[in-house]
Amino acid sequence: MKRISLILLLFTCITYSQNKQVLYGFNEIPQSLLINPGASITNDWYMGIPLFSHIHANFGASGVSVYDVFADDGRDFNQKLRTAINGMIDTDFFTVNQQLELFSGGFALGSSYEKKEYISFGMYQELDVFIYFPKDYAILALEGNQNNINRVFDLSDLNVSGEVISALHLGYNKKVNEKLTYGVRGKLYSSILNFNSTKNKGRFITRNGTDNFYEHIFDLDLALRTSGLKSLLDDDNSEIGNDVSTFAKRLLFSGNVGLGLDLGFTYKLSDQLTVDASLQDIGFILHSKDIKNYELNGSLVFDGINPIFPETGDEQTADDYWEQVSGNFENLFDVKETTTKYTTWRPVKLNSAIRYSFGKELSEECDCTSEDSGYLNSIGAQLFAVNRPRQPQLALTAFYYRRLFEQFRLKATYTIDTFSNKNIGLGMSAHLGNLNIYATVDNLLEFQNLAKTQSVSLQFGFNLIFDKNE
Repeated sequence: MKRISLILLLFTCITYSQNKQVLYGFNEIPQSLLINPGASITNDWYMGIPLFSHIHANFGASGVSVYDVFADDGRDFNQKLRTAINGMIDTDFFTVNQQLELFSGGFALGSSYEKKEYISFGMYQELDVFIYFPKDYAILALEGNQNNINRVFDLSDLNVSGEVISALHLGYNKKVNEKLTYGVRGKLYSSILNFNSTKNKGRFITRNGTDNFYEHIFDLDLALRTSGLKSLLDDDNSEIGNDVSTFAKRLLFSGNVGLGLDLGFTYKLSDQLTVDASLQDIGFILHSKDIKNYELNGSLVFDGINPIFPETGDEQTADDYWEQVSGNFENLFDVKETTTKYTTWRPVKLNSAIRYSFGKELSEECDCTSEDSGYLNSIGAQLFAVNRPRQPQLALTAFYYRRLFEQFRLKATYTIDTFSNKNIGLGMSAHLGNLNIYATVDNLLEFQNLAKTQSVSLQFGFNLIFDKNE
């Protein structure tokens, strides 16, 4: 039996969306550099605890929740399913994103008095799956074609992509002056597996026929591209241990590799007002190993099976008739398999924010503010966007940051996005000596009934941090 155990395992892991609005701008946490390589650095050097420095995960579904379909409310399941399908549109989507940082670190360059440059590095594994809701396919499966005579079913509704990659990265951060800091990060991607079916075309129509009850019109131009899946689904690769070993080898040596770039900056408009922005994953992956692609295209008008076979005088026997029908369908539904190389582009992500800081800490000695203590509070707004095949996925966040004392910081967010207009998030960063512990969570209001939420998110990690003032 073909094995898909590891793939299923990946899909059942804890999941999280690509928007990390709580972590963005939380500069006491070193992993904020992964979102903005031009963030202001507040440590001398750090080392992430391997495999535990950044665990990030999400599941998101726009337009529907588990509760909408499976609620124990006495209503008929089929009716709830029909209502959910009819209430969604073809731009609704399902998304899964997960990241695991394998190792990371960073250190400042320069004299002990003035360190304006910072080097960061690391490696992470990421899973990303994005599926647009195939509404016409769902209606056809639910209602059938008999109740949809003359309706054109748009087969381009099928739009799905998924991948598991690793990224080895190296970042450079430069404090130009008291106002401007910029950063750049280069990435080497290795694709562990990839599948995508995003440029489908075609239609299916059922009409009242002339020679039979119905006339079925097929016009198909469908394709699925895969890399890294063929060997995993091979019958010989039947043990999950073998699958895990294969995944581990592909972290660096998959043969399907690519390059990427992150850019970012921070600019202080004044002592209290700051703007920053970043672009992530400007890059591509070339797939040339372990390729298996599938193509299905052709056109056919089919009148159905005629119960009265042609007479012998028409020079067509029953066998001839069946061969003609069978041949037409085989030609139309003959799936072509190829091993053609292909290139995928990474989903580019934009983050930008403006923040206002206020509230100096009072000195216990003189009951006055200290010029070097920094501000205790900041408020601001952040915009997030990620490029998707049909339209960008957007989110707008308002946030409040509070430094309670030197070892403990909090950040609260309120986000409006595709999933919700009442997404409240909370993040914390604590220092126990040189050990940094951080955690963030989204959709706090939905945790009382997770079945009703359309997005679930969580991330946490552990680092060893040595600050400049130590």
